Amino acid sequence: MKGGDNLRKLFIVFVISLGLCTGSLYSFHSVNTAYAQQKPIPPYAKWSVLALKKTEERYPKAKIIDYLHIGRVTGPSTSTERFKLWLKDNQKEFGVFVNVEFNTKTEEVTKITFRETSR
Repeated sequence: MKGGDNLRKLFIVFVISLGLCTGSLYSFHSVNTAYAQQKPIPPYAKWSVLALKKTEERYPKAKIIDYLHIGRVTGPSTSTERFKLWLKDNQKEFGVFVNVEFNTKTEEVTKITFRETSR
């Protein structure tokens, strides 16, 4: 179940990086308190969860150690969310570009592609 734990941890980091949690970050003598600003969930969030899950399935022995949303490419009928994930498998580290293509109107996934990179 190592892979599932890894995905949960990465998702928690992802949620925190979006600023979805609120609360006191620090205080000065309990007078000045800074609060995290709540941000809306980005439109690519559900696609990033899918990209993380499918990468974990494709590389079950590797640990996902970093994540980047590259952007969206919109076509006439489909859109593609692009991600770069950095993985570590034993002593080997490598990147994987993950493209999630889906029907723009129905949001049905049409294709997920993976391309490994050394950078």
